[in-house]
Amino acid sequence: MNKIYLDNQATTQIDPIVLDTMIPYLKNKFGNSSSRSHAFGWEDEEAVDVAREHVSTLIGATPQEIIFTSGATESINLALKGSTQIKSTKKHIITFKTEHKAVLDICEFLENSGFEITYLSVKNNGLIDLKKLKSAIRKDTLLISVLHANNEIGVIQPIAEIGEICDSNNLIFHVDAAQSIGKIPIDVKKMNIHLLSISAHKFYGPKGCGALYIRRKNPAIKLTPIIHGGGHEKGFRSGTLAVHNIVGLGKACEISQQKMEEESIRIKILRDKLLDGLKDKIPDLIINGTMDYRLTGNLNVCFPSTKSDSIIMSMRDIALSSGSACKSASIQPSHVLKALGLTKQESHASIRFGIGRFNTEEEIDFTIRKVINTVNRTRQMAV
Repeated sequence: MNKIYLDNQATTQIDPIVLDTMIPYLKNKFGNSSSRSHAFGWEDEEAVDVAREHVSTLIGATPQEIIFTSGATESINLALKGSTQIKSTKKHIITFKTEHKAVLDICEFLENSGFEITYLSVKNNGLIDLKKLKSAIRKDTLLISVLHANNEIGVIQPIAEIGEICDSNNLIFHVDAAQSIGKIPIDVKKMNIHLLSISAHKFYGPKGCGALYIRRKNPAIKLTPIIHGGGHEKGFRSGTLAVHNIVGLGKACEISQQKMEEESIRIKILRDKLLDGLKDKIPDLIINGTMDYRLTGNLNVCFPSTKSDSIIMSMRDIALSSGSACKSASIQPSHVLKALGLTKQESHASIRFGIGRFNTEEEIDFTIRKVINTVNRTRQMAV
């Protein structure tokens, strides 16, 4: 069998339809979308407008509320730094210990800039404790930032309920939707979301492109730009637009809108088949995070008395991960698994399986056999 890719939380294969949509904008449709004096610019400006419409439709926003960026990390920077640079007496932010490093590192930066950050713990199943969240809110709280679906364990947080809490306390609500976009329904208005960050490459679009939703009404969210030099994207994000990538993001949104429900069911069948097959022969495996509120394409399990790196390196024909791609070079245990209460040994024995659009039942069958054999061999060698 050819190499198998099961690391779809790190990145995804670009959908061939997305790629076909992008190519003309790398060849003959190469204009600058800000050029208003000729057809090359007009054509690209129209393509950007269409993409903006697709993004906004997917999340229940208006096109005017979508700002294109280089990815979720930049979107998060603009959301958090931009909202905190507005003159305000409020200097307190709430987030969670299981957030992506894009949020945690920015919060560390803001701490050094005079803000106070509360890092709340989560339950052992990975879910947020809403009572703890409510108790952490103060008079000087400005913003709450939450990762919609965790990149390591796939746990989906109760965003609508958190949105209600933010709304009733007049707080800015930022959601990191890098993992959830295109996979589960999002409605920014119904969920009371004020700022939402997304990245194209997490759902079969191109790398180097993302977007930030900024609410315009009830309330209108004000941000200070963090990139200057031209006033593009309504002044929020200067720089010539990468039209080919933006077109790709728009097409990825359109496809996800059409396929989401059907695709989620198919991927869940594959995920459950994988879990059942592994549990049948490795009954002592431990599932990290709740299975009740979880992305269907995510499975994160601990194989006790093993080391995940050894298992992964022994299966070079299967692409797997022991955690976030942004920390894959680190020998430190996952901060997410640590927050769930796992020991250092359990964290280092955990593997993330990321199933996506292009995986097949045959690949899952092969993976089950390969993982079982590798885990058993690793344990025998350790005796």
